[in-house]
Amino acid sequence: MPTISEKGIKMPESPIRKLVPFAEDAKKRGVNVFHLNIGQPDIKTPQVALDAVKNNTLEILEYSRSEGSEEYRTKLANYYGGRDIDVNPNEIIITTGGSEALMFTMGTITDIDDEIIIPEPFYANYNGFATASGVKVVPVESKIDNNFALPPIEDFEKLITLKTKAILICNPGNPTGYLYTKEEIQKLAAIVKKHDLFLIADEVYREFAYDGAEHYSILQVEGLEKNAIVVDSVSKRYSMCGARIGCMISRNKEVMTTALKFAQARLSPPSFALIASEAALDTPQSYFDEVIEEYVERRDLLISELNKIEGVTVAKPQGAFYCIAQLPVENSDDFAQWLLEDFQLDGETVMVAPAAGFYSTPGIGKDQVRIAYVLKKENLIKAVSILKEALKQYNA
Repeated sequence: MPTISEKGIKMPESPIRKLVPFAEDAKKRGVNVFHLNIGQPDIKTPQVALDAVKNNTLEILEYSRSEGSEEYRTKLANYYGGRDIDVNPNEIIITTGGSEALMFTMGTITDIDDEIIIPEPFYANYNGFATASGVKVVPVESKIDNNFALPPIEDFEKLITLKTKAILICNPGNPTGYLYTKEEIQKLAAIVKKHDLFLIADEVYREFAYDGAEHYSILQVEGLEKNAIVVDSVSKRYSMCGARIGCMISRNKEVMTTALKFAQARLSPPSFALIASEAALDTPQSYFDEVIEEYVERRDLLISELNKIEGVTVAKPQGAFYCIAQLPVENSDDFAQWLLEDFQLDGETVMVAPAAGFYSTPGIGKDQVRIAYVLKKENLIKAVSILKEALKQYNA
């Protein structure tokens, strides 16, 4: 019998999506499931983006350019310029979601068995991207006790080897919601310059910074032109997850020339989605002001309600729309599956993402879950009340 690749066997399941069959079975039994497991906003996509697709007059859905249309990249460069990030269209490659941008980045800068240092917990698919690329993830642990702040620089330096190619961060963080300060970004910039490494920043949640804080991009650091690579996406910014349009940005010409070869190999990003994404750049600031206000209210409500549950510890996010909660359970995978298979409260239950899959170090995060506050406030209140009762019954 033909055999599966070792790489395929090692490819991790998504902690966000692996429980979907159990959720679907629950729904077939008539149970209403509150989805706290996935970062799918319920915020409406800007109408200008939807209208651009509905009202276009295309007669042939042609290939787009491998790097994305010049019009879109020019408009996107202007968007960044309005946020004190000076890039030109030739320093941007449009990708099929931020995921492909990360794959292009790893393909461009790493060889088999090279290493990338990542503060954990981190976006679970980094494990998958690394496995697919033959790259070793070297984790440096951030802790819930100090709200998942950047670990000491000494923790990074002692992990650097001849195989280390980059440090990768998500800012603001998925799954923690942590927003790196300007000082923290500058510390990372100094260490990658000292050791001649790349600094990769997944900045897809850049628009969502709370409590008066401002997002500081690695592209704003002077002297980091050869080291900085940014991954971005329209998915969260405009509530356009299904568009699958992202980008890779770097001022390093050799990096972008190499990445373009990967882009050419997959031909082009999807044309209709490019049309929607280009139109979305005309979204007024008032849209973001309203969305941010809504997420702050949801965050504050969620944290307040979770803090009322005995034995639960939760870190307060400063950006994005996720938090990590530590629960009084030994194994959150088992608990999350039990919620869907064996528990309901008045015909309702909740779905959470077990947090162990957001770590690379075995055994860490087994008592934690990631919660996405992408539901309306009344549904968040109900979902947390269900979670509270579930914990009582599970630990009885």
